[in-house]
Parts: sequence; C-alpha cells; structure tokens
Amino acid sequence: MQKSIDEAARILMDSRMTIALTGAGISVESGIPDFRSAEGLWATYDPAEYATIQAFRNDPEKVWRMLREMDEVVGRAKPNEAHTGMGELEQMGCLHCVITQNVDNLHQAGGSREVIEYHGNSSTLSCLWCGKQYRTEAKRGEIPPLCECQKVLKPDVIFFGEAIPEYAMRRSFELASSAEALLVVGTSAVVSPANTLPSVVKRNRAKIIEINKERTHLTDTVTDIFFEASAGKVIPQLVAAIRERKGSDG
Repeated sequence: MQKSIDEAARILMDSRMTIALTGAGISVESGIPDFRSAEGLWATYDPAEYATIQAFRNDPEKVWRMLREMDEVVGRAKPNEAHTGMGELEQMGCLHCVITQNVDNLHQAGGSREVIEYHGNSSTLSCLWCGKQYRTEAKRGEIPPLCECQKVLKPDVIFFGEAIPEYAMRRSFELASSAEALLVVGTSAVVSPANTLPSVVKRNRAKIIEINKERTHLTDTVTDIFFEASAGKVIPQLVAAIRERKGSDG
C-alpha cells in the first residue's frame, strides 16, 4: 500500500488542478449512514413518499417526521480524518475543489473552503413562500420549524424533483474539463450527474485516484490507483506523504 500512497502523493503534487468527488461513504465514519444502506433513512421512509418536493409542498409536517431523524443524526456528526485531511490537502495546494453529493456540511467543518454541493446543505432552512432563511441550529427545538410567516421551513437540501443548482453543475464540469487529477472518495459514482464527472476528467488523460471500501464500476475502467480502504485511513497517509515530500524538496 505504501507504494500506492507514494505514487498518489506524487500525482497530487504534480497536478495543477485537482478536484475531488465525494459521496456518502466519506461521512459514514462520522456516524451518518448512507441513506440507501440497511441502516439508512430509505429503509424506514419511502423516498417517493417523504423525499420529493411535491410531498413537502403537500404535507410538510409529515415530511418533517423523516427530516427530524436526519437532523438528529447530522447534528451529532463531526468531521472525521478524511474531511480534515482534505482540508489540509487544500491548504497545501494539492486539492483545489471538493464536489460533494453530501448535505452534511462536514467538508466545510473539516477545513475545506472550495466546496461545490450538488444536493445542497442541511445547515440552513428556507421558507418556500416568503424566502426568509434561518440557521438550522436556531430552529432545532421547533417541530416542525416555522418561519415568521408561520409556514413550515424546508432544509436547503435538494429533494427528488428539484434540479441540481445550475452553478454547481456548470462550475463542476468546468473544473472537470481542466482537471489533471481526480480523487473519488466514498462514492460509487452511479447517481447522475456526478457519475459523468470521472469520464469528463479522463478525456484529458487526467489521473484518477479512487478510495472506496468496495470496488466500483470505475475501478476497472478509469481508475489509475485504487485504495480498497476507508477514506479516514488513506487520506491522512496521503497528507503525511505529501508533507514529507515537500519537506525533503525544501
């Protein structure tokens, strides 16, 4: 594994534009189950009934039964070593942007400043009727949380039936088109549109470093270096290897 760590560290140091694509797997170590896992929300709540924008508009109080559970789990979560390690990679100039499918704000809490969120962020709530926004923390005691106008607030996450933010789409594909390296972390990259980013990156002959606990469809097709391990184990080793190389170069 050390040989692969050294090779991946060299790729990240040589790359003039490195982006990361992350998914639920990176936050499992922070105590947030993948929604699709046996312990996830979809095992209890049918997403067609609870996670569509139409369901929220029709009966927001009902949808908040699910959202309350999600908020309790996400509210307890803290960034793990993978999140903080990616923050360090950015500070060292070896990671330029994180594109995430997660809504838990853990990349930002872990020190990443350049983050593109495909599915929004659960740390704020908005009123669909008057547009006022609140911090989730400020409304945590209210069930369901209400706006000043007395309408039920919606977390600023993308529900099924809502579009991915236009800026997130445009900017992520701009970056992918110029990237020289891509870190795929904790995602099987099967959900559109994130699943197309690795192929966009690969067209430029960029290097792809994949960190997943299981092999994915990327592993034998576009991945150059595959770590079959947790991100919390691998990313700190990459940080240490880069730091050592920078020290020896100096």
